[in-house]
Amino acid sequence: MARIIVVTSGKGGVGKTTSSASFSTGLAMRGHKTVVIDFDVGLRNLDLIMGCERRVVYDLINVVHKEATLNQALIKDKHCENLYILPASQTRDKDALTEDGVEGVLAELIKMDFEYIICDSPAGIEHGALMALTFADEALIVTNPEVSSVRDSDRILGIIQAKSRRALSGGEPVKEHLLITRYSPKRVEAGEMLSFEDVQEILRIPLIGIIPESEQVLHASNQGNPAIHFKGTDVAEAYTDVVARFLGEEVELKFTDYEKPGFLKRIFGAK
Repeated sequence: MARIIVVTSGKGGVGKTTSSASFSTGLAMRGHKTVVIDFDVGLRNLDLIMGCERRVVYDLINVVHKEATLNQALIKDKHCENLYILPASQTRDKDALTEDGVEGVLAELIKMDFEYIICDSPAGIEHGALMALTFADEALIVTNPEVSSVRDSDRILGIIQAKSRRALSGGEPVKEHLLITRYSPKRVEAGEMLSFEDVQEILRIPLIGIIPESEQVLHASNQGNPAIHFKGTDVAEAYTDVVARFLGEEVELKFTDYEKPGFLKRIFGAK
């Protein structure tokens, strides 16, 4: 049965779209038929990170308003056999998204036998974000380890618990997962950043992964290739572990401890 997962955050610039790209790619790499939808109407970026911006002809709004079919708008990923992208519009307003229209698109995707439908939400609580989370079965709450980001994520959790279709129906609640991005154990040690334990204590939802602070994320975005494809990097390993945990596997939590440089490295800069 298809699962609808919203990737959301209260604050912009926390790595939400980067995480949507790598998370959906990771599921597809594990053999699951997956589609990732960009709900950030007017400010789309997912197609850039996925490297398919030149292949966009129709978008989510065209499908919602019956100006194109879903098959016309879906873009098949060049690297993963099981992955498809449904881009957002750059020229339309977020209000062009309607609840009935989004529900129709999701229902059609389910009929097409997609196992996972990943909804890349805009930051905040405006219309596009609400449309992305309304039908969610599960939610990845993406946050940086800083007070403002965590506070905004807490607000998003409240909205999911109050306004999702599952909440309104009184059924099983949306399953929530915490994803901490741009984490630096060195800065935690220096008191410049919240620890992952601090973030968990505030939000009180299960931690699915920690993505280390890395320049590789910027390189991946500039190359139009999800970071999970950059084998041998900490970021790729971290996203691979997130996918494994999501699929129910027990994986040790990495990238949490700061290893102080040894005497020779401090004195001579030895590697």
